[in-house]
Amino acid sequence: MPALELMGRKWLAGTDDMVFPSLVELIVRFIWLILVSVALLRYYNFTFDCDEGGYLVRFYLIGVIVIIVAMMIMLTIIINRSAQGAIWDTARRAIVPRLIVIKIAMMFPEMLMNILGTVWTFTHVIDCVDEHFTNTVVRFLVLFNWMLFALTVFGLALVLDPIGSIKINDGNNEMTIDSLRHRKVTRIWVRRFRWFFCWITRDEHSREAFSQIASLFSSLFRDTDMVPTDIIAGCILLRVKQKRESREQRRLALIAEQRYNCTSSVKEAFAGMPSWMNLELAEHYLQFSMAAYGWPFVMYRYCLTGIFKLLSNVTCCSCFRAKPTVVREDNCCLCNLAGVKYISRTSTQDILFVSFRNHIFQLPFFVVADHKTKSIVISIRGSISMRDIFTDLTAVADKFEVEGLPPDSMAHKGMIASANYVKKELEDGGLLDKAFAAHPDYKLVLTGHSLGAGTSVLLAILLKPKYPDVKVYAFATPAGLLSREAARYTESFVMTIGVGDDFVMRLSIESAEDCRTNMLNVLQMCRLPKYRVYLNGFGYALFGVPSRDLESTWRADRLRTPANQRSSPLLSKSSIIEVVVPTANDIAHRRFSKSRLFPAGKILHITYKKKSKEEKKAAKKSGERSGETFEMRWAHPEDFVELRIMPRMLLDHLPDNIHKTIRTVLDEQITEITMDMNEITIL
Repeated sequence: MPALELMGRKWLAGTDDMVFPSLVELIVRFIWLILVSVALLRYYNFTFDCDEGGYLVRFYLIGVIVIIVAMMIMLTIIINRSAQGAIWDTARRAIVPRLIVIKIAMMFPEMLMNILGTVWTFTHVIDCVDEHFTNTVVRFLVLFNWMLFALTVFGLALVLDPIGSIKINDGNNEMTIDSLRHRKVTRIWVRRFRWFFCWITRDEHSREAFSQIASLFSSLFRDTDMVPTDIIAGCILLRVKQKRESREQRRLALIAEQRYNCTSSVKEAFAGMPSWMNLELAEHYLQFSMAAYGWPFVMYRYCLTGIFKLLSNVTCCSCFRAKPTVVREDNCCLCNLAGVKYISRTSTQDILFVSFRNHIFQLPFFVVADHKTKSIVISIRGSISMRDIFTDLTAVADKFEVEGLPPDSMAHKGMIASANYVKKELEDGGLLDKAFAAHPDYKLVLTGHSLGAGTSVLLAILLKPKYPDVKVYAFATPAGLLSREAARYTESFVMTIGVGDDFVMRLSIESAEDCRTNMLNVLQMCRLPKYRVYLNGFGYALFGVPSRDLESTWRADRLRTPANQRSSPLLSKSSIIEVVVPTANDIAHRRFSKSRLFPAGKILHITYKKKSKEEKKAAKKSGERSGETFEMRWAHPEDFVELRIMPRMLLDHLPDNIHKTIRTVLDEQITEITMDMNEITIL
């Protein structure tokens, strides 16, 4: 960082990104140097006996060795210079662009030598003794070099920054120039989406999604001068910084109040809550949320035996058979329906409707009559395809006007469109009217995971005027769903469950923009070169972040509290140190979205309980199991405004992990009740 400027344009690489690529190339060239040197020693005397072109062979072998040695020297210099200084210290790496130009220039004589090697080994122009080892080495060297040239061209095209060549001249009006650049970058992102995702159906939904996401990406990275490797390094540094903050919080006892509200007792956690809000029902409806993923979830959950679990529910040649269930856009063997039946443990007769149509803003869902809870369940699938990702990323706040909602309510635009699609499908087929005609005493329940959870909440709001008793069990609901007053409105009929460090429950446009600003902060604050950050990150993934790195990573002269930096609510009373970066401060005030969105409903947050050393010793002496234990609390939407980089941020979002956590909490509760009953019996 900043982006490398070479040959009059910018590239999506930094001057400190040359360490590892050059090191790999240096090792490969060292191996080739040994092989070619051996070939020269074995074949040099034969060149004098060549019938034609012996001097060309000598010139080639000696020339290749000279070029390889020269390249190795240049690569060593590039590695040394690229490794100098911290990420922000570009002055110490100012010579790197010149070195890269020299290295590119050195490839031209290498290419000429490679042409000569091709003529020698693949034609009859040069007639020399056929020595097996030498000819094999030269052939492989020639092919490898042509491949290396192709990879070089491909790499240059890959790191080419298209906006770097765009020249904008509009006087001195900086606002106009910035706006023009933003529009040009947006068009570039749209073009990228169309090229890379050309298989997605081209309709008004895809065009709108591409435009919205391109505008978001352009705004998110505009004027940051960050390259992709900076983002990776920034995530590693954010993890270290956030662990440092957590340690400081524990030292200052700032999380004591938060932990005071946590409990390991399900009975205590749900005291005073409505009867429909309980973990047993949540665990039951979570099965329907997982079932919406169909056969891919079965294969993911049971990698080796999944196919056998589906076979008993598969309907072969279903295209030519009458089906009791209306199934849309499944395959000929109804594999997705088989997955729904297996995960939900539901018979075909109880599944009233299934749609696996999956386009942008159109999510798969199914309707089922659940006799166990006497409810009509609508389960909406979460993100599993690229189309779902585009629905997720169409995250701008849009007006959401429904009877009963507070005025000027806002919601996630992509999920509004998805909820309207499901509602239209339900109304066009009269599905709910038919379901309640067959089961008049049943209630309406909606459920979903991730994208399906957010869509279920918005669909429930749309259906509430007609079905006032509708309930929603949402799992890992995205953070950027509803405006604050609208989220408060849903607390009476929506129960949201999140586990641990789930990143989706903290992911919104606002939190992503805050994360970008924090990333710029830590990149300037870091005192280590980028290659060291990567090496440390690899160690962190294996062994965790050591305590010594919490302090040694940062520049002492840049650690100070900013006067105008907006801090997170959790850190508002602390003395955690921050860093002021002029560029970051300017960018922090620029917001893509004008409205902050929050997760919906009453939020039950289940976290991993950290045991003290004394508790671990006591548990070991008493012979208790050493597995994960959990505690829970009713959280506020404001608790999920900060996007944190944590080891389990991805795992805690997976639906099977949420199910495992809820099942563990319920099992622990049963164990405690049994122990209490045994104690009462003894007394």
